[in-house]
Amino acid sequence: MQWVNFLAKEAATHSLSLKQTAAFVKYFNTENLGKSEAKLAKKLNVDVTAFRKLMREVYGKFAQNYPELTISNSQGKLEKLQAYLSAKYNSELDVLKPLAAMKLLKSLVVRKRLQQEAWVARRICKFLGYIPLALELVGRYLDKMPDLSLETLLKQLEKKRLEYEAVVNANSLMPYEYGVSEAFELSWEQLDENAQGFGCLLSLCALADIPLSVETIEDNKKQKLWEEAIADLLELHLLQQKSKVIYHLNPLIRQLFQIKLEKSNEADETKTKFAAMMLEVAKLIPQQPNPEDIFNLTPHIPHIIEVATHLSQYLGDENLITLFTKLAWFYQSQGLYQQAETWLQQCIELTQNRLGLEHSYVVTSLNKLAGLYESTGRYSEAQALYQQVLELRKRLLGGNHLDVATSLNNLGLLYESTGRYKEAEPLLEQALELRKRLLGEEHTDVATSLSYLGLLYESTGRYKEAEPLYQQALELWKRLVGKEHPHVATSLNNLAALYCYTGRYSEAEPLFKQALELRKRLLGEEHIDVATSLNNLAQLYESTGRYSEAEPSYKQALELSKRLLGDNHPDVAISLNNLAALYRHRGRYRKAKPLFEQALTICERTLGVSHPTTMTVRANYANFLRETYH
Repeated sequence: MQWVNFLAKEAATHSLSLKQTAAFVKYFNTENLGKSEAKLAKKLNVDVTAFRKLMREVYGKFAQNYPELTISNSQGKLEKLQAYLSAKYNSELDVLKPLAAMKLLKSLVVRKRLQQEAWVARRICKFLGYIPLALELVGRYLDKMPDLSLETLLKQLEKKRLEYEAVVNANSLMPYEYGVSEAFELSWEQLDENAQGFGCLLSLCALADIPLSVETIEDNKKQKLWEEAIADLLELHLLQQKSKVIYHLNPLIRQLFQIKLEKSNEADETKTKFAAMMLEVAKLIPQQPNPEDIFNLTPHIPHIIEVATHLSQYLGDENLITLFTKLAWFYQSQGLYQQAETWLQQCIELTQNRLGLEHSYVVTSLNKLAGLYESTGRYSEAQALYQQVLELRKRLLGGNHLDVATSLNNLGLLYESTGRYKEAEPLLEQALELRKRLLGEEHTDVATSLSYLGLLYESTGRYKEAEPLYQQALELWKRLVGKEHPHVATSLNNLAALYCYTGRYSEAEPLFKQALELRKRLLGEEHIDVATSLNNLAQLYESTGRYSEAEPSYKQALELSKRLLGDNHPDVAISLNNLAALYRHRGRYRKAKPLFEQALTICERTLGVSHPTTMTVRANYANFLRETYH
């Protein structure tokens, strides 16, 4: 493998843009080592500042897989990346000895055929640079062409080299792997139009394993075409199968297919088709994916990201928001909030660039980012965005619109969660009145607003005002959706919690139990809402001194949360904290301490040190330490 081709491959692997690739290849090309940035910038027809900016971006891309590049010294970055690239290049040469190359070719081609033209066979190995991939391609090609002489094959390869070199000389950034490129050209000519198109489609996938489940395709004709294309690509070693539904496309083969795609008249159509395929997969990501969802979706994520990163222009306006939001949900559900934030920020930037600053889709994107900030305790940032969204919606839609009611509600709930009750109350009341006016008294959104206003009254100790709102919401849900519905369970749970706060435990317990049984029946035993109900019931048992009943409920809630959310989720931290508090109250300090520590570690890592939940857990742990060590 030539060094310049290796650099081009590394550029593709790390998703560098065309400008970044040009700067990267120039900077690290052997002939340019030691040259000043000014001279290199001149070669690229950019000023030194622009060149340095491009290289900073390059370092940032490589730093994702090579953290040592996060050092601040630019010269240190250069030296470290040079060393990294050199080590990787030497380890990836993967060139066989001449005898080993012949041995590989003999394993692929009928021995008698090679013996008849042994000298030519050795020349072919040398021509191909003793590269395993090139030998594999040629061997599979010969297997399909039993009457082709090796001498004729060698002439074909030599002709392809001359043709390819002419193209490469006209495009200095075009990747060219001696041996592999010529062998690929021969294999390409053996493919029918269907297999060629499918190979080009696969080349748009990320540099990762490719999940292909043909059986899930409902269109029988399309399924058959895909099956035939996969079989043809496998036969010529242009695609490898790793397991029943997982395939691998060699990075260089991927680049060569991409070149074919860009030269074709179907490039835009194929990219649109691929983007649509990945969008359909992204739509399968629920707002709160469980571990099974995450396991099943993980193989698809790199390819969805490939669309988000490089092919977003082939998505419609609304679909753009869908793709980025789904990616954010995937990461947010695992407590990976920084990644989730990145995708939502990119969504805002793309929609603004495409549609302008004042468009409903931009507003939707801003609102989703505000929700993420709120959930991670970044309340000042969430507030600013919620206020911006509210003003934009009023300006774009007028004051009497349901989206305005939603924004009033969101901002009101944010104020409520941060204890700013006087500011929250008028907003939540306006949201309720607006929904009643636009939707009538009998609507699910009205029931939701009643519950939120009840929550505010409950938070401010106005229990007599909260109770009728919770009761109205419960009755409204029952009338609108029937008694057997998750929203009814939530309303039962809200009312029961209010009764607990006011010491009416005998009234709360049957409601908590109804909510738990309803959730189990409607959602199944393995659902996060079931864990919430178990936790609430355990708290009631603890409040009434029934510790032997509280402990198993807390444990069930904790284990269920871990199974559904993973070990490092804020809800798991809350369950750990609750169980630790129970052990503390019962004097079982040895059991309490590690649970408090685990809860605090999870909260600090996922929510940050200033989040109210983190501060509550930290205070509980501090009180425990004072109690047990003084």
